[in-house]
Amino acid sequence: MHSLVFLLAAAAQEPAVEHFEKKVRPVLHASCVPCHGPEKQKGGLRLDSRAGLQKGGDSGAVVVAGDPDKSLLMKAVRQTDPDLVMPPKKAAKKLPDAVLEDLAAWIRAGAPFPADASASRSKHWAFEPPGVPDPRTSIDSRLGPSGPAADRRTLLRRATYDLTGLPPTADEADRFAADDSPDAFPKVLDRLLASPAYGERWGRKWLDIVRYADTAGENSDHPAPHAWRYRNYVIDAFNADKPYDQFLREQIAGDLLAKEAPPERRGELVTATGFLAVARRFGHDTDKDMHLTYEDILDTMGKSVLGLTIGCARCHNHKYDPITTRDYYGLFGILASTRFPFPGCEPKQQPRDLVPLAPAAGVEVALKPRRDELARLEAEVKRLTAEIAAVPDPGELPAWLADSKRKREEAARVIPPPDFAYAVAEGKAADVPIQLRGEPDQPGETAPRRNLELLGGQKISDAKASGRLDLAAWLSDPANPLTARVMVNRIWQGHFGRGIVETPSDFGTRGAAPSDRELLDFLAVRFRDSGWSMKAMHRLILMSAAYQQASDATPVANTTGAYSSRSGFPRRRLDAEEIRDSLLAVSGELDRTPGRGHPFPPEGSWNFTQHNPFKAVYESPKRSVYLMTQRIQRHPFLALFDGPDTNASTARRDVSTVPTQALYFMNDPFFHARAEAVAKGLLALPRERRVEAAHRLCFQRSATASELRSADGFVAACGAELKSETAVWATYVRTLLASNEFLFLD
Repeated sequence: MHSLVFLLAAAAQEPAVEHFEKKVRPVLHASCVPCHGPEKQKGGLRLDSRAGLQKGGDSGAVVVAGDPDKSLLMKAVRQTDPDLVMPPKKAAKKLPDAVLEDLAAWIRAGAPFPADASASRSKHWAFEPPGVPDPRTSIDSRLGPSGPAADRRTLLRRATYDLTGLPPTADEADRFAADDSPDAFPKVLDRLLASPAYGERWGRKWLDIVRYADTAGENSDHPAPHAWRYRNYVIDAFNADKPYDQFLREQIAGDLLAKEAPPERRGELVTATGFLAVARRFGHDTDKDMHLTYEDILDTMGKSVLGLTIGCARCHNHKYDPITTRDYYGLFGILASTRFPFPGCEPKQQPRDLVPLAPAAGVEVALKPRRDELARLEAEVKRLTAEIAAVPDPGELPAWLADSKRKREEAARVIPPPDFAYAVAEGKAADVPIQLRGEPDQPGETAPRRNLELLGGQKISDAKASGRLDLAAWLSDPANPLTARVMVNRIWQGHFGRGIVETPSDFGTRGAAPSDRELLDFLAVRFRDSGWSMKAMHRLILMSAAYQQASDATPVANTTGAYSSRSGFPRRRLDAEEIRDSLLAVSGELDRTPGRGHPFPPEGSWNFTQHNPFKAVYESPKRSVYLMTQRIQRHPFLALFDGPDTNASTARRDVSTVPTQALYFMNDPFFHARAEAVAKGLLALPRERRVEAAHRLCFQRSATASELRSADGFVAACGAELKSETAVWATYVRTLLASNEFLFLD
């Protein structure tokens, strides 16, 4: 029976396994394995493997999966029985309560104990270079459509939302429907990819992956007023179709690349390192917990760029993938040799170590005349003050002093502070010791800064530098087998709803195998060899018959690739930003200009604490990507409609259907205000044209005869109940904006 329980537990959900790897396995190895492992088996018990845990010891089974209170292991570590105390009192103190709860939670979850997969991981498909594709390979040769093509309106709506996150207009739908030329759809793609809305849509996807936020995330969640520059850098990079390999290099080492770039590019390149700077801060005094920030960066960088769970190697060698603790601390040392911006925290409220967008020397040259004038006025104020104190009858000196003070204050106001980026810079370069069990106060041997052994193990080229330039080169190396695969899989997922690899941030041995490896490798090689152009990859995918098929197509048996068990193109609900932006777009209230910073309280007034953290919601008519994004408090609209988790890399958003979403469409003031704005526009038209206009606005099509009749009856019934015509038509518009046709995409 116990064997069956443990076999079932081995297939536990990923969160339970991750909890075991981070919280339980290190404790077992440090506190239990010395006496119950390969060297010793006191009481006939081994606790270094699933088999040992299943077998138990001389006293029988030590774990009852699902029930900590009946498990001998918990009785021993809780030390409730004087005859069964672990660790032995003479050897170590009782384990902390937090550790005991971690062990109990593991047992409650079924006590999963995954086996070490090191024997087979070296031959894992993702660690091998992509194969050379057959010249005849294409998306449709591998995947082919399973049924008829989508109609013109459906295809336009699908492509417009996929590339821009906004609905097409009725006029755009009309023009596309009337254009029967072979290049009609390519022209649509060119227009959409050239739109600034494209970068806002796909930049948001990257910001999900790198867990972007405008606050720090420590216990008082201090604002990061300059983080928005990185957000806008990402949007601009997508719009400019910046090659993906260059995009990565700039985010890791833009400040270093700026030394060899034209001066006018310094601000952009420095800002790019916000990829590192926006990492979450932890604890009460964040200066003391930077090791957790470095872990957050390595975890995010591994998942986002390489599709690897590097963070699992912080406390011990990775149990599934060929990543060692020395690998981890080799990369950790690169981050520890980097200076990060300090956003402020409870004991140290004011931010520091931000990076000026212009070179410091250039700033000083530009400001020198103003600073000299201010210094002259300061000296004059000081001289007059001394003279007044030295003579019994100062005469006109007080008036001169008041005038000089006024001039000094005016001069101080005209000296503009330099613009800063929330970015990184070089710090004190040094290798770091391995932290035993991931604890910074338990140093082990020093780990040289280097690449992952899996990717070559190269050491940094300059011991006096952080090594970020080398790291940027390793990640973007065309020979790296992971980088191109991971990104094309994300682009594919962005269009089809799921990736060819269904675990987009885990290409390791525990991730899903590609549903069509030949297709994935074809896309990766095409991406790499054609200059890492993301827009070219969008065109390739959207021009395929597989993408252009109808959502209600008849499925084909034994299909390959991402359509197994699917019927045609996958239907999806609009995501949170698409819903909000569409409401603003159809009401005519969307501000299309790019967003910038947020109206945070002045830094001099900050006094945020654990019990009084920063919290705010700043409403805006701009696109949702520009909303202020907090770590501790999620924006209420984005949280309701499954927006990203700003505390961790979001590889794929969940889609929930809950009653509060329906209540939103019934009661929310923002939704009602957008419907009222649409209604006021309709009232400017003759009554007989209003329903048709509403359908064209919301659905990009004409109303059917049945819909016209239903609308007439609905409006008449509302008119008998409501006092104003605006209220009547706003009520009708709400039925359209809350409909599946508005909220779902075929």
